[in-house]
Amino acid sequence: MTPLPVEAIITSIVIGLCVVAGVLAARLFRRKKRWVILDGSNVMHWREGKPEIQTVIAVVRLLEKRGYTPGVVFDANAGYLLMGKYQHDGALARMLRLPESRVMVVPKGTPADPAILRAARDYGAPIVTNDRFKDWAAEFPEVKNKGHLITGRMEPKRVVLDLP
Repeated sequence: MTPLPVEAIITSIVIGLCVVAGVLAARLFRRKKRWVILDGSNVMHWREGKPEIQTVIAVVRLLEKRGYTPGVVFDANAGYLLMGKYQHDGALARMLRLPESRVMVVPKGTPADPAILRAARDYGAPIVTNDRFKDWAAEFPEVKNKGHLITGRMEPKRVVLDLP
């Protein structure tokens, strides 16, 4: 058995290191999430103004396909509008097939807007909504920045988002 030439050994080591570096880079890339916050109570009305959980599901799935990690915030009355009774975070998360940690129903009597805006600020995320948040612009001036608010609509067979 003849020994391997030094060049072959070095080449094997370099290739091995490149493979390891590629695997590590892929893992780090997957951990880096591109967050987006959905104004769930706004989005659920996008199809002809009628509240539908299917609309929110369609928007969530499209965002996931585009590489985003969506979080959804609802007003306390969302469950009543959708199902005729209160629905907590977990119930809506199951309907959306999202982890409960990514769905929030704000407490009764609390506006969802500041929770949406704070979540977007905390995660450095844009917001999917057709709301302009004019009443909150002084406290959250980022709502005026281009691309911070992503508008959209439901067409008969597809979701249209004005993504940057």
